[in-house]
Formats: sequence, structure tokens, C-alpha cells
Amino acid sequence: MTPVHFAFSSTFMLGLAGLAFHRTHLLSALLCLEAMMLSLFIALSIWTLQLDSTSFSASPMLLLAFSACEASAGLALLVATTRTHGSDRLQTLNLLRC
Repeated sequence: MTPVHFAFSSTFMLGLAGLAFHRTHLLSALLCLEAMMLSLFIALSIWTLQLDSTSFSASPMLLLAFSACEASAGLALLVATTRTHGSDRLQTLNLLRC
């Protein structure tokens, strides 16, 4: 494994570990998801550059568009949750009490 691949793999794993272990606030979960998407975007960009293929050149842009949509939906949920529950702590959210 090259150092570049190790860096992107470790970045993705650190984002995944942050998402799994630090689930106190919705904002921290969203930031971990964005770190994971950013590492996937950079890894996919480098992969398409290494292949020198034009058929995969739109893949990083497509992933970036989906990442932007995911971020906007997450921020909308964050604002709605903060307005209704008063905070973004995940412990205050209860599906039975919507």
C-alpha cells in the first residue's frame, strides 16, 4: 500500500471511528460524514487520474454533487431539530415522541 492510499484509508477510517464513537451531537456526526465523503472524493479523483481514462472522469464530480446534497439535507435536519428540541444532542431525540 502506497503512502497516499494509506493516508486516504486512514482518513476514511478516522471519520468512521468518529461517527461510531462520538455520537453526542448531530453536528459532530455530520462533520464526520463530510470527512468521509471528502476522503472518498480525493481517493476517487486520484484513482481516475491514475487510470488515465476519460470514462471515469465524471465520477468525482458526481460524488461531490451527492456529498453537497447530503450536507444540505443534514444541515436542514440540524436546523429543524434545534428548533423543535432546543439542542442538537442526539440523546434528546426520541422516535416515539415525534
